[in-house]
Amino acid sequence: MASASGMVVIIGIVMFFSFVFAPCHGAVLTFSDLQRSLLVSASPHPQQVLRAGEDQITVTWALNQSFTDANTVSSTYKTIKVKLCYAPISQVDRPWRKTVNTNLAKDKTCQYTVVSRPYNSGNDTFTWTITRDVPTATYFVRAYTYNADGTEVAYGQTTNANKTTNLFEVQGISGRHVSLDIASAVFSGFSLISLFGFFYLEKRKTKKATQDM
Repeated sequence: MASASGMVVIIGIVMFFSFVFAPCHGAVLTFSDLQRSLLVSASPHPQQVLRAGEDQITVTWALNQSFTDANTVSSTYKTIKVKLCYAPISQVDRPWRKTVNTNLAKDKTCQYTVVSRPYNSGNDTFTWTITRDVPTATYFVRAYTYNADGTEVAYGQTTNANKTTNLFEVQGISGRHVSLDIASAVFSGFSLISLFGFFYLEKRKTKKATQDM
């Protein structure tokens, strides 16, 4: 009986230490956990208005060499993703665009991927045509670097920490397509011509009937 009790105690101790010292795979990653080690710039001028589906954005990024141990830290960077992000002014009363700095997995600030590619330690650039699904809003550009596990480890962005500088606007495509407007105009013109033709024929018929009498 004593040996059985001793075995239960040993198993309990093993389970306790296994729980305490087990790696925490479910840790929440916050924005403050990331290092701002990238320098990022984009072609739009502040307050410039771009058109979705037509205009392009050229983004350039590089490692900030003034960052402490920049080259050592960057050795963990495997992938980079550049994203188009909502500015605070375009997040007001829009919970589906909400910034959640306390949990990056729930953050909705940057919803549009500009480019995703293997990380290059030198200067890199990419030109992106704004996709048609980008809505009207004010934006900035942010780049994230990921380690081999696919976890964000660093970032850089075109605006300041408060996200109030170097912002630009995108004019989204309205629900009415240009081709529909053209078709509508052509149809309206055809209808008008047909209407005039109808009245002309009716007038001729009336005039002819009067002459026959």
